[in-house]
Amino acid sequence: MKDVLSGALGPAFRPAGWAALAIGVVLVGLNYVTTRTAAPAKVLADPAKPVFASEPSQSTPSTPARQMKSQWSPSVLADIEWRRFEAVCEALYAQAGFTTRSQSHGADGGIDIWLQSKHSDVPRIVQCKHWQSKMVGVKEMREFFGVMASHQLKSGTYVTSSTFSEDAIAFAKANGIHAQDGAALLKLISQRTPEQQMALLAVAYEGEYWRPTCASCGTKMVEKKSTKNEGSFWGCANYPRCRGKTIPKAKAVAAA
Repeated sequence: MKDVLSGALGPAFRPAGWAALAIGVVLVGLNYVTTRTAAPAKVLADPAKPVFASEPSQSTPSTPARQMKSQWSPSVLADIEWRRFEAVCEALYAQAGFTTRSQSHGADGGIDIWLQSKHSDVPRIVQCKHWQSKMVGVKEMREFFGVMASHQLKSGTYVTSSTFSEDAIAFAKANGIHAQDGAALLKLISQRTPEQQMALLAVAYEGEYWRPTCASCGTKMVEKKSTKNEGSFWGCANYPRCRGKTIPKAKAVAAA
C-alpha cells in the first residue's frame, strides 16, 4: 500500500518541490541584492557627518565684539587695530596717486609710510598713530620732527585717529608738519567716490581686524589672562621666541 501511495503521490509533489526550491533561490537572491545596495548608504553618510556635527570646532577663531560697519564713521576707526589703521592710511594715499612704501612690523625708524609723488623727486613721510582716548601731544610731534631732520626733509604728515593738543598743532604749523586728526581723516575719506570708500572699508575690515598685530614680529596677538589681576591682555602668539610688547586689552585701541 505504501509503495502504491508513493508511486501515486510522488509525481504530484515533484512540481511543488521544484517551485518551493525556486522561490527559495529568489528570496536568497533578493536578500543579497538588498544587503549590497543598502551598504553604501551607510558608508556615504560617514564622510558627511563632520559637516553637520554639533560639536564646536577647536580651531574656530575668536569673534569681534563689534560687527563690521557698512559705511565710514568714527566707530570704524575704533573697531580696527593699529595695523589696519596704517593700511587704510596707505591705501588712501595710493588712491590719491602716490607711490607708497611701508613695512608691516619691526623697527621703522619713526616712519610708517613713505610717499613718492610723480610731481616731485622729494619723498614725503607719514607717521600714523592709532589712538582713541589719548591725545597726541607736542612730545610725539617733536620726535617726528627729529625723524624728518634726520632724512633732511622739510615736510611730513602726522595722522592720528585721535586728536592733537594745541601745543602739538602749533609746533606742527611752525615746522612743516601736516597734522591730520581722526575727523580730518574721515572728511578726506568722504570726498572719495563711493567705490573708493568701499575699497577703503574693505582694507579696514580685512582679516581679524580687531586683533592687534605684534609690532615686533607681525603675527596676530592672542588674548591671555593676567596672573596679577582678573584682567586680560594681548600677548604675542610667538612668545617666548618673540618678546614683543604686550597690550592691556582695555587699551588695545591705543596701541602703535
